[in-house]
Amino acid sequence: MKIDTIAYMPVQTGNAFSTFVAQNYGAEKRDRIRTGTHWAVFWVVLFCLVIGGLVCLLAPRLMAAFVGGDAAEVIAIGTGYLRIEAAFYLGIGILFLLYGYFRAVNRPAVSVVLTICSLGTRVLLAYTLSALPALGVNGIWIAIPIGWFLADATGILLWRREGKSAKTP
Repeated sequence: MKIDTIAYMPVQTGNAFSTFVAQNYGAEKRDRIRTGTHWAVFWVVLFCLVIGGLVCLLAPRLMAAFVGGDAAEVIAIGTGYLRIEAAFYLGIGILFLLYGYFRAVNRPAVSVVLTICSLGTRVLLAYTLSALPALGVNGIWIAIPIGWFLADATGILLWRREGKSAKTP
């Protein structure tokens, strides 16, 4: 998990994005929010693709650096985990932007809902998918990005609904 956390640190732009949106929201500069959102999404997508690709490529070496080269089974399981997660870093990157956006427009409860959606889904799916013999422990890893993307879908739906009613991006 530490490698994963380090790997997606650059996409944790939610706080900076939140400050940007809050300032422009308060100043009623919706066009700036829209433009800034497009750029934030662009950079998050770029970072996620680059970092995700690097983590997928270097997963065995990264695992060996943390657990030592003589732990073959741990390296194999950890490599599988890193490759599944890294392939879907975009999910957590978008989720960080959504958290930041909803905090900025004075709707922090939505961030809580998204967190519950993400975590609740992950726990339920991890339990369910890991019980399938074909998936086993990989079911746990697969549940994580599914949770991210379900929370993303919920957040985007709420954001778009808000945008239509309040003329925000």
